[in-house]
Amino acid sequence: MNTVILSAAEHVPVVAPTEASGVFGLMWLIIALPALGAVVLLLGGRRTDAWGHLLATALPIVSFVLGVAMFVAMLGRAEDDRQVGQHLWTWFETSDLSVGMDLLLDPLSILFVLLITGVGSLIHVYSIGYMAHDPRRRRFFAYLNLFLAAMLTLVLADNYLVLFLGWEGVGLASYLLIGFWQHKPSAAAAAKKAFVINRVGDMGLSTAIMLAFVTFGSTSFAVISAGAPEASETTMTILGLLLLLGACGKSAQVPLQAWLLDAMEGPTPVSALIHAATMVTAGVYLVVRSNFVFELAPAAQTVVVVVAVVTLLWGAVIGCAKDDVKKVLAGSTMSQIGYMMLGAGLGVAGYAFAIFHLLTHGFFKANMFLGAGSVMHAMDDDVDMRRYGGLRLPMPVTFLTFAMGYLAIIGFPGFSGFFSKDKIIETALAENLLVGSLALLGAGITGFYMTRLMLMTFFGKRRWRDGVHPHESPAVMTGPLVALAALSVLGGVLILGNWISDFLTPVVGHAEHAAPPIPAWAVSVLTVAVVAVGVTGAWLMFGRRSVPEAPPEPHGPLGWAVTAGRNDLYGDQINDTLVVGPGATVTRTVVDVDKHVVDGVLTGGPVAVGAIAGVLRRLENGYVRSYALSVLTGAVVVIAALLAVNLA
Repeated sequence: MNTVILSAAEHVPVVAPTEASGVFGLMWLIIALPALGAVVLLLGGRRTDAWGHLLATALPIVSFVLGVAMFVAMLGRAEDDRQVGQHLWTWFETSDLSVGMDLLLDPLSILFVLLITGVGSLIHVYSIGYMAHDPRRRRFFAYLNLFLAAMLTLVLADNYLVLFLGWEGVGLASYLLIGFWQHKPSAAAAAKKAFVINRVGDMGLSTAIMLAFVTFGSTSFAVISAGAPEASETTMTILGLLLLLGACGKSAQVPLQAWLLDAMEGPTPVSALIHAATMVTAGVYLVVRSNFVFELAPAAQTVVVVVAVVTLLWGAVIGCAKDDVKKVLAGSTMSQIGYMMLGAGLGVAGYAFAIFHLLTHGFFKANMFLGAGSVMHAMDDDVDMRRYGGLRLPMPVTFLTFAMGYLAIIGFPGFSGFFSKDKIIETALAENLLVGSLALLGAGITGFYMTRLMLMTFFGKRRWRDGVHPHESPAVMTGPLVALAALSVLGGVLILGNWISDFLTPVVGHAEHAAPPIPAWAVSVLTVAVVAVGVTGAWLMFGRRSVPEAPPEPHGPLGWAVTAGRNDLYGDQINDTLVVGPGATVTRTVVDVDKHVVDGVLTGGPVAVGAIAGVLRRLENGYVRSYALSVLTGAVVVIAALLAVNLA
């Protein structure tokens, strides 16, 4: 495949930020407040059980208010004066490297701050009701606060090392939250799986940071950006590929996607937090933040596009085959993150649209995950959609709010996803017809699997288990659903007047976009038509027919696809064959060599000395008669030798 990037754009160096003052001087508090909540709840112990969850919810809300104040203040500044830095302290310093605990607030990071704290706060509020009867609720809220603090550190970092600190903090918090119910073997295994796979990606990011230091003598975004044009294209390509490896781990992109569906073992608010506002968006942020690397490494950009297209289709196929409502949404997340990575891979033409879709996805996916949690709450934690049906009547608020998210994700005209995903498809068609066509196909599959989910859950005959009595969730859970549903509908306003592209221009640059092969309005019509085909197919298969209690055996030309989808497209098997199996073989070989060769060499000398000592020990036994016999024997030998010499 030829290099995808066709739009011409100049390298946009990172502008040195101005020192924080005024409301920007409180930037550190955005991170410190949720971090404080985690410390208080973890160290306070049972004394905080009664009110800890309230404190943990209030602190991110205050961070959100601070973020809004800084956003408003930023809008009041000139376009070239919207990069604000804050030096907290010198983290460490050597003769060759000085790294400060420095923060950077610019148009890119402020959007992430608002998403993380805004949606994160709503998830905290929802969790008050969802986790009300969990005996370890206080610890759960502490982990949520830790998660937000780590993610905020990641997006507010001024250099790659501070970013890596937040990156690892997110990894730790995700491990704690995915395995929160560690009494379940499946949850403990899922947490370990997510942790290990993410370490593979983290090796890529850490190696990229070391390469950046060796090449540029710094880990600062501004310094690396300024020196990037002087580096060789080979160096920039390697740096870009290493950064992409890190992004694939956090954002569950092929080939490091296998952990994502297992992560559903955590409480549902965790799924909403990981899949909407925090962890899986970190990889997209890394690529867009590192635009000064990828713009000078077109081969690495092409790899980003290839990975994105494969992932958006991979996740969509998985979403079609699952009966677990959360795993359908998890496959959907993988696919939608693929769209964001596609936008990022398209370079200057797509950076802003990648972030635009990231924001709208944060709204409608958090809405749907929390809506799924509301359904589970009503169905005694049952996640199998084959045992749902007809839930729109006993759960009207959950149904209506979930429907807003559904219409947004399939790209129904007027809803947020219609604007954000369509812009990525339009840009992809303009840059490369094959890539754009595959992205369009993904939109049709999205319409199919999301309509399937809606029909199996909220429509049709009631298939509830005996003893289950669905009911609407309490207001503390439905309130956040209403807020997120409103954002799912209205999120598209960010594109009005091309606002989001203009706002992000100081960070990602600007280029004249290539025109798609057909007019932009025709792209929208075509996309809606393709989605309509997917919706119609789902209606014919699941709306007009009864849903069997057990999934039927797959047959026909698509039977293999259904089987593969139910097995996550054999992601685990591929990993076992290509990585785990060979890795175990190498490990066993190394252990055997160490045991039988290395240990043999090291221990062989002492063993020989010991054997000789054993022989000598018999001669030095302490008996006088033995010594007399030895003397006599020696004398006889000497006399015999002398006689032999004389006779000769």
